[in-house]
Amino acid sequence: MSIFSLVTGRPGPSGFGSASTAEQVTHWIDASNRTVIITGGASGIGLETARVLALRKAHVIIAARNMEAANQARKVILEDNETARVDVLGLDLSSIKSVRDFVDNFNSLDLPLNILINNAGVMFCPYQLSEDGIELQFATNHLGHFLLTNLLLDKMKHTARTTGIEGRIVNLSSIAHAHTYNDGIQFDNLNDEMSYSDKRAYGQSKLANILHVKELSRRLQEEGVNVTANAVHPGLIMTPLMRHSTISMRILKAFTYPLWKNIPQGAATTCYAALHPSLKGVTGRYYADCNEIETTALARDDKLAGELWDFSNTLISSASKT
Repeated sequence: MSIFSLVTGRPGPSGFGSASTAEQVTHWIDASNRTVIITGGASGIGLETARVLALRKAHVIIAARNMEAANQARKVILEDNETARVDVLGLDLSSIKSVRDFVDNFNSLDLPLNILINNAGVMFCPYQLSEDGIELQFATNHLGHFLLTNLLLDKMKHTARTTGIEGRIVNLSSIAHAHTYNDGIQFDNLNDEMSYSDKRAYGQSKLANILHVKELSRRLQEEGVNVTANAVHPGLIMTPLMRHSTISMRILKAFTYPLWKNIPQGAATTCYAALHPSLKGVTGRYYADCNEIETTALARDDKLAGELWDFSNTLISSASKT
């Protein structure tokens, strides 16, 4: 992913590049036999992802904290595509109880599950703890998705086994995973307010998204199930995710304008990872502009990925007892 490719939109080995849109990378793909859950599908690139997947005839479940916005998103999609299959369910990823309730509600619908897109997140927010007493960016961006994925895995495995259709898990990470704390993940002082940096805490959570995919992929391959897991960097896009840093982001955009994407371009890599046939059997990778790229050394650390997996399970177990 060179600066030249970013600016010019020149396609990479996949045939797509930074200028490709979500509709373009899914052109001619029929997803009518797939059910998709997308977190944060009520706005920004999440909404565009939901719209395009529905356009490709997938049954889309929008999981969102703001139900008013989610229902409005559904209305917008149906206005553009009256045959779209779109449902909405409430989900607050910062709350372990809400994640468990969401999975119970989804399971009660007795639907298959082919694709899980862990898209939602918060960014650069001031220091605060979740209702479970966990630093908010880590709780929302990583831990909620970690638990959600684990609770839905059996459903995804069963769907893949009974339908023969490969299951896919897509984690939205970021190039910001390179800007984290020195040790990568602050296992010993995750909630320390004195050392808190809104930027590094965000980078930590995005590193966790990649490490989650790395360890999850290893476990799925070891088990021999037909489910893959990959991480993506959507690119620089001005979306509601940046509400805590609007001024600084606008200043940054003014100096780096050629590197920024619009929302249809920002949703492209997610849709590519979720649907494109060229990624059949591909797992544990990291994509940007619909092409595989290299992560940082910390994001390639097998030991760190295993430690994060165990740490995440311990956090959830401890929070569930309170």
